[in-house]
Amino acid sequence: MIDYATARENMIESQVRPNGITDARVIDAMSEVPREVFVPDDIKSLAYMDEDVPLSVGSDGRKRHLMEPMAFARLLQAAAIQPDECVLDVGCAAGYSSAVLARLAQLVVAVEEDADLAEAANQNLLRLQINNVAVFSSAMHEGHRAEAPYDVIIVNGRAGQVPDSLLSQLAEGGRLVAVVGDTETAQALVYTRAGDVTAPRYVCDASIPMLPGFEKADPGFVF
Repeated sequence: MIDYATARENMIESQVRPNGITDARVIDAMSEVPREVFVPDDIKSLAYMDEDVPLSVGSDGRKRHLMEPMAFARLLQAAAIQPDECVLDVGCAAGYSSAVLARLAQLVVAVEEDADLAEAANQNLLRLQINNVAVFSSAMHEGHRAEAPYDVIIVNGRAGQVPDSLLSQLAEGGRLVAVVGDTETAQALVYTRAGDVTAPRYVCDASIPMLPGFEKADPGFVF
């Protein structure tokens, strides 16, 4: 039988701390959330590996993953989430990211367009008695405008480009954190809103799977 508590501690000590994560709140949050709860039963043994964990294949054939711990920790640290802030969690899958964010923010609004994953997220969060997360099953690239503006937006997967629909939901001084790029190795960026301008800042290189629906738009033919 796997000792998940020890596996979680090893994840922190071998994957998170050695890769420049110094924010104690991020480390504590990731230390507290049982990652195995959010992984299918037949692959729970993979919950703490230093790679993206495959979760499911949707009805459209597109694959979903749980982001590798190191990349997720870097995004959280770059977001600098404060205890009184509201966070939009885009592509929450089975709810792991939302569970961690719930320990960092006052309120988390999670969007997940795969209905089965959204239901799993609700059940997993209920199981852990997390009550400051609201999960909505809707198109991820559209965010959730009803609760906007958000202090922080986290995109759980690589994006070919960040949709304007998400950037427009940032509050003044708000930050959107995402891994952006067309190739497997892309750039983790923090977009900060100041007035009508939302400017990106480079954080690090990262390699994570594309989030379905976030592929870069085809410019089409040029005549």
